Amino acid sequence: MEKISCVCGHENPFGTKICEKCGRPLSEEAKAQKVLDMRYDGTAIRSKTYNKSIIDKIWNFFSSVKVGVSLIIITLIASALGTIFPQEFYVQVATQEEKALYYKQNYGVFGELYYNLGLSDLYSSWWYQILVGLLGISIIVASLDRGLPLYKSLKNQRVKRHESFMKRQRIVAHGPVTEGDSSKTLDLIEEKMKNLRYKVRRDGNALLAEKNRFARSGPYINHLGLIIFLLGVMLRFLPGFHVDESMWIREGEVRAIPGMDGYFLENKQFILETYDNDPTRAQIEQGVAAIAKNYQTDVKLYKQAEGAVLGDTENMELVKEYSIRVNYPLKYDGYAIYQMDYRLNELKSMTFELTHKQSGESLGSMKIDLTNPEKEYVLGENTKVQILNYYPDFSGLKDGVPQTASQYPNNPAFVFKMMTPDKPEGEVSFVSIGASPIEAGENEYKMTFKGVETRNVSGLTIRKDVTIPILIIGGVIFLLGLAIGSYWNHRRLWVQQLEDGKIMLAAHTNKNWFSMKKDLDVVTEYAHLPQYIDQLEEKDEKDKEGDGAE
Repeated sequence: MEKISCVCGHENPFGTKICEKCGRPLSEEAKAQKVLDMRYDGTAIRSKTYNKSIIDKIWNFFSSVKVGVSLIIITLIASALGTIFPQEFYVQVATQEEKALYYKQNYGVFGELYYNLGLSDLYSSWWYQILVGLLGISIIVASLDRGLPLYKSLKNQRVKRHESFMKRQRIVAHGPVTEGDSSKTLDLIEEKMKNLRYKVRRDGNALLAEKNRFARSGPYINHLGLIIFLLGVMLRFLPGFHVDESMWIREGEVRAIPGMDGYFLENKQFILETYDNDPTRAQIEQGVAAIAKNYQTDVKLYKQAEGAVLGDTENMELVKEYSIRVNYPLKYDGYAIYQMDYRLNELKSMTFELTHKQSGESLGSMKIDLTNPEKEYVLGENTKVQILNYYPDFSGLKDGVPQTASQYPNNPAFVFKMMTPDKPEGEVSFVSIGASPIEAGENEYKMTFKGVETRNVSGLTIRKDVTIPILIIGGVIFLLGLAIGSYWNHRRLWVQQLEDGKIMLAAHTNKNWFSMKKDLDVVTEYAHLPQYIDQLEEKDEKDKEGDGAE
């Protein structure tokens, strides 16, 4: 695009509405205005100038205020949807099937629909990340589109302006000084404006007094804070920046810590302390038998040795021993492990005895580790028991097939195959606690329950958030921009002494005209300037008079 040449000889970028040097209106729109639009000081805004190539159209789309506001509204609505029911990382279940069952059982049809639509893992979803990214792009493009031209215009503004520029400001004055020597008028104005903390520049018979130019940067500082904040939000979903995991660990167990690659945790002991006083009636009605005073997990934290194969628990070095209590997490290497929950007396092992039904003779006993049961137990010569199927949390039969509600041994059930010297082909029996065995035919032998061993389980939460400082910085910058844009305003006063000794004055502020007029009243009285007029107020009064005449 060709540059626009002004009468003064200055060449302005295409799309400029007001000459950068003298201030003459260049566009037909600016020439028709009684009061110039000084929002961007008449500079060329790319989105309002170019609209031909595909790049121009993409730029104009993202720089649009309507598009930006729409993206903000859509993002807020989407974020609100994620708060209707708990997100998946708050649900203490392991598999996707258990998560689907959790939402269906707790929230009914709406919960099932919520899970199936992916709203239960909203903030990690690809489309939500794209939405946040589009919002960030919109803010960046809009800031560059308007902020850079405005910055260049204010930085390079001239002291002397053409008469047409001065007359098209909202506040203007033209006339002789009311008293005193007019040759000293600019000196008096400079003195008073400096007392009012204005920066004053002079060029011959022209003066420019300016105050609080930084106030124009308030919205763009807001944008910068939002961009940093959104960057922090998006970084939370990259590996290593944000960890919010849960784990259940049993006493005596060593487990890899989810979200902490290369680290293992050993649960040495779980301790529960209760108050001596009895629970209240309301607590008893809620099923509370005792009031917890303290519950903690004594742990050992291990780190996998260098060069060891991932998952090798033999080559580990102890890095820390700690008692994790509520509000007193184990902290190491930027991670924090919190005590969040516990389960008492979880089944650890069960002991069964193989006996003859009629005689009651015992052929031996076996102890089954409910976390990792063996497939076969040898009880004697030609006597062994195989576990054909194991159901840790037996929940009943479906179409004749046993079902398990979870992987935890809350209600264990087994399908045993018992092989004895007189029954080498084996007998099959389904055994569950509290129910009669189900046999495939008439068995001579049965599995008799003898005892159980329990242990406590600790519920821990692992957290790490590198993005918190980024979010805080973004929030502070946003609030700083909000304060700058709200409590300060950019004020400018142009004064020129004409050849006939008269004074031409023009003033502008981006907001709070009352304060601008207060400063003008002070300098007008001090330097004996001609009385200024507010052209917009004058126009409004004329419009009212015209309406009254009709």
